Amino acid sequence: MIDSKPTLQTLLDHRSIRKYTGEPISEEMLTAILEAGRAVSTSSFLQATSIVRVVDPAKRTAFRQISCDMNAQAYEQAQADGKRLGHGYVESCAEYLVFCMDAKRHHQLADVNTDWTEVALIGAIDSALMAQNVLAAAESLGLGGVFIGSLRNDIARASELLELPKHVVPLFGLCLGHPDMSSKINQSQRPRLPLDVLVSTDTYQVASDAALNDYNEQVREYYHGRGIQMDWTAQIAATFGGEVRPFMLEYLNKQGFMSR
Repeated sequence: MIDSKPTLQTLLDHRSIRKYTGEPISEEMLTAILEAGRAVSTSSFLQATSIVRVVDPAKRTAFRQISCDMNAQAYEQAQADGKRLGHGYVESCAEYLVFCMDAKRHHQLADVNTDWTEVALIGAIDSALMAQNVLAAAESLGLGGVFIGSLRNDIARASELLELPKHVVPLFGLCLGHPDMSSKINQSQRPRLPLDVLVSTDTYQVASDAALNDYNEQVREYYHGRGIQMDWTAQIAATFGGEVRPFMLEYLNKQGFMSR
């Protein structure tokens, strides 16, 4: 059995890892990590998740282009112009796993209706639970990772790259590898909301303005230490201040989800 850190220590030590040493993940480690994902809880024993392991370098590059919100031509031009492009870890990580909600197997086995909104919720929750198990297992073995929701910038293209059939939707990726802890980007943890904001008893408690302002200042100080002029309020406004992938519902309908 592979040695691993205690569960609580592993979870409390979590931070997103975006720079890796280049060392591959052993087959023994990868199998153990995936088995930890397979063992996760699943709603009504539906097991509505699949994982696609992306190893083809050309596909890795294409996924990085999607994460940068660029097509291939724009990406190549940006490289030619010497622009600094993000999400390099999609190409450089030892393993890139894409988690998909999957109702394809259910249609293979039975005459079912999976276009209900609740089915999509089940698939998304099952996928998130499995992915968290995978990441926690990886971190317990000394590896690190970061989730990649930006593959949904062009979810149709992501589906084409993976040759996904109807009833399968790519939700997010996960980069895994051996952390390069000499990199400052891997050394700090972003502050999380305090428990007195997150947890209520019996009835929902609206967070106080004072608590949110205190937390906002903590986030501002964190980003300031990394040379970034940002706080949590600005981050929320940037994410939810305009359209949020407005093509998503049409795509989900096309894949056989959320039509009712």
